[in-house]
Amino acid sequence: MEAAVTAGQLREQGNALFQAGDHAAALAAYTQALSLCDAESERAVLHRNRAACYLKLEDYAKAEADASKAIEADGRDMKALFRRSQALQKLGRLDQAISDLQRCVSLEPKNKAFQEALRTLGSSVHEKMKTMSCTDSKVDQMFQILLDPEEKDADKKQKAAQNLIVLAREEAGAEKIFQSDGVRLLTRLLDTAKADMMLAALRTLVGLCSGHRSRTMAILSELGAPRLSAVLGVEHEQVSLAACNLLQVMFDSLKEGMQKDFRGKEDAVVLDSSKDLKLLIKHLLELLALEGASAHGRDNALNLLIKVVPRKSPKETNNSLSLWVIDQGLKKILEVGSTVCGAQDSLPVTENSRMSASVLLSKLYSDLKCDAERENFHHLCEEYVKSWFEGHELAGKLRAIQTVSCLLQGPSEAGNRVLELEGIMDGVLSLCASVCEAHQLVAVEALIHAADKAKRASFITANGVSLLKEIYKHSERDSIRIRALVGLCKLGSAGGTDFSMKQFAEGSTMKLAKQCRKWLCNETIDAGTRRWAVEGLAYLTFDADVKEEFVEDKAAMQAMFHLAKSEDRSVLYAVASTLVNCTNSYDHEEPDPQMLELAKYAKQHIPEQHPKDKPDFVKRRVQKLLAAGVVSALACMVKSENPALTSSCRELISRVFLALVEEAEDRGGVVAQGGGKALIPLSLEGTEVGQTKAAQALAKITITSNPEMAFPGERIYEVVRPLVSLLHLQRTGLENFEGLMALTNLAGISERLRQKILKEKAVPMIEGYMFEEHELIRLAATECMCNMAMSKEVQELFLAEGSDRLKLMVLYSGEEDEKLRRAASGTLAMLTALHPPICKRIPQVTAHWLEILQALLLSPNMELQHRGAVVVMNMMAAEREVAEQLIASEMLEILSVLAKEKDKPRVAQAAKESLAQALAYGLIKPNPNQE
Repeated sequence: MEAAVTAGQLREQGNALFQAGDHAAALAAYTQALSLCDAESERAVLHRNRAACYLKLEDYAKAEADASKAIEADGRDMKALFRRSQALQKLGRLDQAISDLQRCVSLEPKNKAFQEALRTLGSSVHEKMKTMSCTDSKVDQMFQILLDPEEKDADKKQKAAQNLIVLAREEAGAEKIFQSDGVRLLTRLLDTAKADMMLAALRTLVGLCSGHRSRTMAILSELGAPRLSAVLGVEHEQVSLAACNLLQVMFDSLKEGMQKDFRGKEDAVVLDSSKDLKLLIKHLLELLALEGASAHGRDNALNLLIKVVPRKSPKETNNSLSLWVIDQGLKKILEVGSTVCGAQDSLPVTENSRMSASVLLSKLYSDLKCDAERENFHHLCEEYVKSWFEGHELAGKLRAIQTVSCLLQGPSEAGNRVLELEGIMDGVLSLCASVCEAHQLVAVEALIHAADKAKRASFITANGVSLLKEIYKHSERDSIRIRALVGLCKLGSAGGTDFSMKQFAEGSTMKLAKQCRKWLCNETIDAGTRRWAVEGLAYLTFDADVKEEFVEDKAAMQAMFHLAKSEDRSVLYAVASTLVNCTNSYDHEEPDPQMLELAKYAKQHIPEQHPKDKPDFVKRRVQKLLAAGVVSALACMVKSENPALTSSCRELISRVFLALVEEAEDRGGVVAQGGGKALIPLSLEGTEVGQTKAAQALAKITITSNPEMAFPGERIYEVVRPLVSLLHLQRTGLENFEGLMALTNLAGISERLRQKILKEKAVPMIEGYMFEEHELIRLAATECMCNMAMSKEVQELFLAEGSDRLKLMVLYSGEEDEKLRRAASGTLAMLTALHPPICKRIPQVTAHWLEILQALLLSPNMELQHRGAVVVMNMMAAEREVAEQLIASEMLEILSVLAKEKDKPRVAQAAKESLAQALAYGLIKPNPNQE
């Protein structure tokens, strides 16, 4: 019985809120009432009322669902029928909307509102039919223009193609093209082999497939995977890219499918698209090893496989697609990775192809879950390398060594395994001395990639250094010398940042770095070779002397940034590594003094910091990088959708950005050059460390800049999730503090931002930090809660049964820490003003409430006085009983004194209003001597 009364009260409360225009709050009241109500008739009314709320909130799908539940209980419920017709009309299902309205009119024929609505909707349907028939003729006309061999007007054809693409972007237009035999006609356009016609067809097909699984399956069946694969492999780069985009949309629709075409009972239909997925992937794998496929077509196929095959998250348990691809296509991927440019019968590849193959192999290997799966991967790689190395002439050995390089850059465990195969390492060393440039290039690159793999590093140090030195000194080809130099750089940087661990003689490292910078700035050398100069610097810049010289060489810095923006994306990791070294943004822990003493006693090696790696030097280097244009280069690197932008590469870029925004005065410049925009995707994707570093950089910018200027438009809402991630318990105290400070700024801007923070479930975390021992974190959390308290949902939390939130705020208002008192009393002032029921609760939460309020009013700090006076004023106005408790204490005397304070007008005004309220209640009598 009690539950029914409660549900009834909530319904009445919802009705009042709805009438007042607070539709979100009304919806919450009706939803709560539903959870307490069992009577079917009552539930039907609540569903009908919720439908009205959803209509006002423009959530038409939920409005339709709730109205339908009310109609299930009572098929003659005219209000529910009318509301469902309104929702259906907004959802574009006009025939069903008319059906509901006709039912309303039959139940109440004299209702003019129903009649008018039916008339208006009938006109809309008529207009739509007219438009559709007009669209039919337009679609036919567009295809006629495009397919007419006699039509010579290029502008007319271009306009028809553009109209078709635009029409396909709208669901109604896409369906009309599909129903008008459009797929067959688009296939004819593809078969013309004319680039402009093919582009029009592919871009129109994108519209038809977007978010529509059944249509995608029908289109795939009509076009056929072989035709799509063939279009992807064409020489025309734009056509290949458009085909890649279409295939990506098809994969998305097949994997996740929004199923726009199913309604009501038809939701039970489940389409099995796994066969179509595998068919497409099978043809992409075949394209990789197809000699007739273009180089960029091969790159596009690799990029698609990288995006589509591996699991998005380790939480997904099913890795069967990766296992299937390894069994069916690992050798085809290795065909690309083993390609030796310029060799006879080699596959056409770009400068990015082998790197893309390495990334795909790495992702497939990372997707494996057990030793048996990894052992199968190793076995297939070893068999492939052996098949080229054994029983083939020199060309086969080169392919085998190139495969080793590809694996070392990708799944390095697999690379190390094949490097252990008999004869491989000896083959690498002997080919390093080859007189043929192409052969030497392959061998030297393999030696370089092997140099930083732990298993082989000592072997190469013993056998490879002298060989690389010989090549570097005596080779006449810059392309070979530069690679030999990188090998020496890798081996020379084995001590990392440890100043005491020098691999080469004094000055050798500086000479190598100088040569790297010289090659980097030499524009007569091709970009592919200059990239290796950056690779060298990525290792040499562990040395602080090299860092200092590099940042003094503005031409070298700008040459590196120019390479970072070029089409050869394989340079990204080396650029990011160099910048991490220059900004000292790698992880470095201060050694424990006791452990240092123990190490000295045990005569163990103790790492030493280079004098030029101290904070002042790092700060100067950051300034020079900023002046040279590092931010625009980093922003350009982040925009790349190339597989070379791996998670670890993103992490390095995030580290650099965090170093660049360390000083508050630099943050505006970083934002102005696109740094703020670039940080958002970095904070949402990549390694956990990388996301955290990017989120912390965003927090620093948000704390000291105007967030609405730093992140204009919708971008400001994208910043919330990364900032909330800084509140997780595994983050450091500094990250927690900066996250709270940044969220405080955002919460003070608008209700929409506060709602976004609520949606990200940040409030419980903010509350948790209000109990933190560290005073700055506790203060930041309290200030953040103060701004969040402007939201009605947060205000309600302070009245929740069993909650100590309000008690904590009252007690913090009496703390010794003045800043904490200011934040807590500010929250109380806001809560008591915006939500009067809180005023009645304050006397109940702690016995010390009166003395805390009195202490605020007597504070020498005018701001605290004003906040206390506002709280008391709000409490006086809320209820007579509370006012009595206040006036019965020493509060009356304090208010009387404050009301006369002429030098504190705001405090005096609040005190006067409190006394006026007490007078109105009859708790005090007017003073005849008072003005």
